[in-house]
Amino acid sequence: MSKKLFSGHTLRQIRSDFGLSQVEFARKIGLSTAYVNQIENNNRPVTASVLLTINRIFGVDLSAFEKNDLDRVAQDLQEIFADTQYHSASVGRQEIHELVTRAPGVTKAIMDLYGALRTYHDREAIADDLVQQGGSDVEGPGLKQSAYDEVRDYFHYMDNYVDSIDRAAENLAGEIGLARAPSKFAALTGWLKDRFAISVTQFPDYDGTLIRQEEHARTIALYRAVPQSTRNFLLGSAIAELCVRDLISEEVERARFKTKSAESIARLALRNYFSGALLLPYDDFLKAASESRHDIQLLSNRLDASIETVCHRLSTLQRPGAKGLPFYFVKIDRAGNVVKRHSATRFQFARFGGSCPRWNVHQAFEQNSNKFTAQIAQMPDGVRYLCVATSVTKHQPDYRSGERRYALGIGCEVRYADTVVYADGLAVEDIASPEPIGVNCRICPRDTCDQRAFPALDKEPFIESGRRGIVPYQVDAID
Repeated sequence: MSKKLFSGHTLRQIRSDFGLSQVEFARKIGLSTAYVNQIENNNRPVTASVLLTINRIFGVDLSAFEKNDLDRVAQDLQEIFADTQYHSASVGRQEIHELVTRAPGVTKAIMDLYGALRTYHDREAIADDLVQQGGSDVEGPGLKQSAYDEVRDYFHYMDNYVDSIDRAAENLAGEIGLARAPSKFAALTGWLKDRFAISVTQFPDYDGTLIRQEEHARTIALYRAVPQSTRNFLLGSAIAELCVRDLISEEVERARFKTKSAESIARLALRNYFSGALLLPYDDFLKAASESRHDIQLLSNRLDASIETVCHRLSTLQRPGAKGLPFYFVKIDRAGNVVKRHSATRFQFARFGGSCPRWNVHQAFEQNSNKFTAQIAQMPDGVRYLCVATSVTKHQPDYRSGERRYALGIGCEVRYADTVVYADGLAVEDIASPEPIGVNCRICPRDTCDQRAFPALDKEPFIESGRRGIVPYQVDAID
C-alpha cells in the first residue's frame, strides 16, 4: 500500500453488520482482540494482509476502505463548528477528526441538529418578514432538513455512484444495442414498441410539461422542440420506471430518508441517474473519456449527449475496480443557488450560504454559452484543483418565457491535470500563485481577501479609525 490506511470506522461497521463482538471478529480473522481494538480506534493502520483476509472471509468490497467519506464529513463539521452563533466552544481540526473517526453516529446527529437549527432560523426569518409585510405566519413543522439537501447528501456520501442502477443501465444499453445505433432515439422508441408495446409520439405546443406518459393508452408523448439529446434523456428516465422500479425502491429503502418528499425526489434522481448511465454506459464512456482526455465538447458531439449530461456522468465514474478520474460537478443558477452538487473529490461545497466569488464557475455567466474556461485554484487546505467552467442555456418555448441559464463547474485535483485537455497551456506545475478560493466567506480563513463579502463567523470585525482597505474592517479571532 502506498500509504498507511487508518480505517477503523469501516472495520467497526463491518463487524457490526455481521453482529460480531470484537473477540468473535478477531478470532475469525486470526488476530488478537487487542490488535483489532487498536485498528478500530485508529491506533494502528489496516494492513494489506488484514484487508485480504476480511475480503476472503466476509466477501467485503475492499474499496470500502478507500472511500474518502470521512474527509468530507470532517470538512462539513468544520463548517458547522465555525458557525459560532450556536455555540461558544473552540473546536480544532484534530478534535473534529477524532469525533468523526470514533463516533460517526454522534457526528451524524450533530449534522442533523445543525441542519434543523439552520432551517428553524430561516423559517423564523421568513416569519418575521411576513409579519412586517402584514402577512400571516409560517405554518407547519419547523425542525427538519430540506428534502433536496437530504437527497444531495445521499449522493454526496456515496461518491455519486450507484452500482446496482449503473450496471442495470449498462446491461440494458447492450441489450438495446445503443452503442451501434445510428440514432439513439430510434433505437429507444423501437425497443419500447417491441418490449412493452408502447408508442412514442411528439407534441408541438408546450403546455408546461416535457413528457407525458399514458399508461392505459400505452403511449409516451414528448415535447418535440427540445434538443434531441434531451428527448433521449427523458425517454431513458421513463424506461427506468419500467425496468428498474424495484431496484430504485431498494436503494430508497436502504437510504432511510426521513420524509416521503425526500423519497420522491430520490426516486426521480435515481431514474435520471439510470437514464444517464443508459445513454452513456460505464465501460464505453470511461474509455471514451480517457481517450478524449475528458474533452466535454467532443464527448457531447460524439455520444449525442448534452454538455450537462456529460459533466454529470464524468462525476459518477467511481465503480470499484474500474474508477475514472475523481471529478466534482456543480450546477448553479444566476442567483448563486446550487442546483446540483456531486463530488468524488475532497473539494468542499458549502452546505450553508453562498460560494466563493473567486471560483471561475461564477464567471461563466459573463461569457457565451458552451464556452469553457479553466483555472488552477487552491482551497484553504492547500489542495490545488483544475477548475473548468461553462454556462448552458436551456430551451425557451416562446418569446415570453424567461431565459434559463446555468453555470456548470467540473474539476479534479491538479495531479490529474495531464489527462484533462482543459489544462493544456496552463503551465500547471509552474503556477506559483494559484487562485486562492474558499468554501464561502462564512468559514474562509483568508482574512485579507479583497472579495470578501463579510468576515468569517469565527472572527470579530472592527474598524480602525484613519485606515481603510478595500475591505473596510479588520478581524480578530473570537475566543
